[in-house]
Amino acid sequence: MLTSILHRVSGDGLALVGLPVLLWWLGALASGPEAYETFALAASSPIGYIVLIGLTWAFFNHLASGLRHFVLDIGAGYELDTNKTWAIGTTVIGVVLTIGFWLVVLAKQGVL
Repeated sequence: MLTSILHRVSGDGLALVGLPVLLWWLGALASGPEAYETFALAASSPIGYIVLIGLTWAFFNHLASGLRHFVLDIGAGYELDTNKTWAIGTTVIGVVLTIGFWLVVLAKQGVL
């Protein structure tokens, strides 16, 4: 049940938050250096990092959960123990990939 709820929440988050952030980023890119600097300042603020980390988690969680649904759609993984393991794994994979992604990003920026 939790996996299904998180799949829906992460999809909604990507649509309702991710799309406006993406459009703002693209608009700032097209509008010139001043507009992009405004976006970069907002994105690198503490609230900006929270939003970006949340969007990253939503992406990886939704991806892992979508792959789980794909496996279920082909008729595999319906055994109770297998299904429970995949459900837990989906949530863990989303968190681990998010942490790994941000460790790489922050290391490349020289923050770590």
